[in-house]
Amino acid sequence: MSESSSVEQRCYRHPDREAYIRCQRCERLICPDCMRDASVGFQCPSCIAEGANSVRTPRTIAGGIVSARPGVATFTIIGVNVVVFLLTLAWGGTRGTLFDGGAMIAQTAQDASGNVLTGVSDGGYWRLLTAAFLHSGAGHLIFNMFTLVLFGPMVEQILGVRRFVAAYLTTAIGSSVFVYWLSPPLTPTIGASGAVFGVLGLTLVLLIRTGNDLRGLLVLLAINAFYSLRPGISWEGHLGGFVVGVVLGAVLAYAPRENRTTWQVGGFVVVWVAMLIAVLLRTAQLS
Repeated sequence: MSESSSVEQRCYRHPDREAYIRCQRCERLICPDCMRDASVGFQCPSCIAEGANSVRTPRTIAGGIVSARPGVATFTIIGVNVVVFLLTLAWGGTRGTLFDGGAMIAQTAQDASGNVLTGVSDGGYWRLLTAAFLHSGAGHLIFNMFTLVLFGPMVEQILGVRRFVAAYLTTAIGSSVFVYWLSPPLTPTIGASGAVFGVLGLTLVLLIRTGNDLRGLLVLLAINAFYSLRPGISWEGHLGGFVVGVVLGAVLAYAPRENRTTWQVGGFVVVWVAMLIAVLLRTAQLS
């Protein structure tokens, strides 16, 4: 049958234009302005858009979106730690106001100059997080950031940026909660070690989930566990970060694929509620 009629020779999107090519997907006539290159022939804009919407976004085993820039969140966290360290130095170092105002202290105390430092039990709850971004010296900072460089990008790539950042901050606060309960109330505690141990806990679970070799990580954990028992090292913070990291790792790695995000959000909520209850109970005890 001939296609010489005016209706059949018009573009379906532009009826005033002649068309002699059919879309390879919907087989409707399209004019040159509506022709889009496809794997075979041409497609119309509507079919191109529909095809793009039907393509599933690649996801990791934990449900995270595969990042085109793996490690961006890890190095951003490292950058924040470095900037805070430089600001701490500029404001008097370990005797300055930034350090005193952010270190983890359970009960209100006074610094060497007689300034009052509000403890967590008296409302200084910000210390549960800010302490994780303070360091006592360059060596302390470098050691923590080096460990984060080793394992952070891998964990971030598996979890995705949002899940990784949420897990990092949760382990940082979880570490401080353990310090709040187990450390002497007037002993200041600082450092990203708790959150770094949280990343190690996440790494352990993810390696188990993916069936990778654990020997290197187990040796590193044993060395760090021994190091944590040295005087002046907060084993409480290390233990807290690691425990929370393992719990979150299990939630993120083993959540059922069906309704995976719901399960993972629920796991985070449970962890946060547990931490909140722990903080309130300890605050009531110290008050």
